[in-house]
Amino acid sequence: MDRISKLKDILPQEVDCVIVTSDYNRHYFTGMRSSAGTLLITKEKTYFIIDFRYIELAKRTVKNAEVILQEKLYEQINAIFKENNVKNVAVETSYMTLNEYTVMQKNLKDVTLSMDSTVDALILDLRSHKDEKEIEAIKKAQAITDATFTHICEFIKEGMTEKEIALEIEYNMRKLGAENTSFDTICVSGVNSSLPHGVPSDKKVEKGDFVTMDFGCKVDGYCSDMTRTVAIGMATDEMKKVYNTVLEAHYKSAENINPAVTNVSVDKVGRDFIYDAGYTGCFGHGTGHSVGLEIHENPRYSPTATGNCEVGNIMTVEPGIYLEGKFGVRIENMYLVTENGSEKLTASPMELIIL
Repeated sequence: MDRISKLKDILPQEVDCVIVTSDYNRHYFTGMRSSAGTLLITKEKTYFIIDFRYIELAKRTVKNAEVILQEKLYEQINAIFKENNVKNVAVETSYMTLNEYTVMQKNLKDVTLSMDSTVDALILDLRSHKDEKEIEAIKKAQAITDATFTHICEFIKEGMTEKEIALEIEYNMRKLGAENTSFDTICVSGVNSSLPHGVPSDKKVEKGDFVTMDFGCKVDGYCSDMTRTVAIGMATDEMKKVYNTVLEAHYKSAENINPAVTNVSVDKVGRDFIYDAGYTGCFGHGTGHSVGLEIHENPRYSPTATGNCEVGNIMTVEPGIYLEGKFGVRIENMYLVTENGSEKLTASPMELIIL
């Protein structure tokens, strides 16, 4: 069963049509990437309205919807609504801006636009359960990311700037077949490594620095995500203690991944270990998040997370310790949730590497 059919099967009875305009959901349902296009999913038929820039590609690519050349968009949508007796329309509340909603409400005739998040949540839940094709794309992206980590460990030298290292990471992923980065590469060193999402700067890497690199790439639109922290030349006893504390916290959280275990508990076991080691307040972000077409998806591992992960979710585990004004450490892998536990998708070594 294709993804549109799956959504139709679970739509609330009162919803006559779903309008999909976000890039991610359009890609998910049609298999085509574009910066524009309107997907109309009614209970009987599906329509994909797309402008001239993409019409040829859409005709080649989209097999589960009637492809229509966009001319006068809202006249075309209103005609489809009339033909299909559409009265109640659901929109993507996670993605639609207030301006987009206002324009749509003004131009669509004789229908009610619902701002209820029920259908939006159904779409995101479908996306959270990766199928074999999605898992394969993410595995390919992660293989490129792992190979890039191996390369960058050979590339880094004292005196290089954080920006130079970040650029080489991105260049190497592209060279190995990535279509894009998953997000802006993080490469921070020394005192900057205590910034969880620090921006690469002109700071030069020095002996005795930790260098934290958080990066990933896209294959077929799907993201990878990993973080490694390495030391340059040497590591003090304090640096080793912090690193090994984060490493053990990672192991404890990852070992706890299971569909029967709450998301809060996966976060708690690693967080408690870090805090009990004397680093209370030094781990201020969540332990992990789902990854897919977007780099940050639900579900999450955090102190405020709800529910359990389910089979087919791809989750990160990324505990960290950040000592303000000194240094920081983060270690991140991706895991596929399975019936009895998880499968680690990240192959790079996790033990401390001193370059």
